[in-house]
Amino acid sequence: MLELEIPGFGTVRADHLVSDFTGTLAVDGKLLYGVEERLVVLAKSLKIHVVTSDTLGVVRSEMNGLPCILHILSGTDHDLQKEEYVRKLDPGKVIAIGNGKNDRRMLKAARIGIAVSGSEGCAVDALLNADIHARSAAEGLDLLMHPNRVKATLRF
Repeated sequence: MLELEIPGFGTVRADHLVSDFTGTLAVDGKLLYGVEERLVVLAKSLKIHVVTSDTLGVVRSEMNGLPCILHILSGTDHDLQKEEYVRKLDPGKVIAIGNGKNDRRMLKAARIGIAVSGSEGCAVDALLNADIHARSAAEGLDLLMHPNRVKATLRF
């Protein structure tokens, strides 16, 4: 569990990290440098879920051996499916991270939403529905490894 008291924002007691894959943890289907190590560290305090459209069909091989629960979406309305996934976990106990337009609802539903930018960009809707913006997945994950950074960013 990640627990924080953030003045003006309230108490955060997160049990889950829900992340997108394509464009967030990976670029062109390849896990970004440093992400693997950060996920291993964070898995000691948070249950990590990777919820993805798996645009390139590589998430299973790229995430093989990592302490994550994979959920590959099917059909349509992936934005709604991601939001529902967060809601089933209890949104008050979720930190979400993503970059795409289909991440906007999960970022808004989560107790803390982190929008990340990288070489695949970040949808404006993701930014508008997040609590925090980070320049990369590594920086977004680092916020959780150093939670006082989150506190400094979100306090009123």
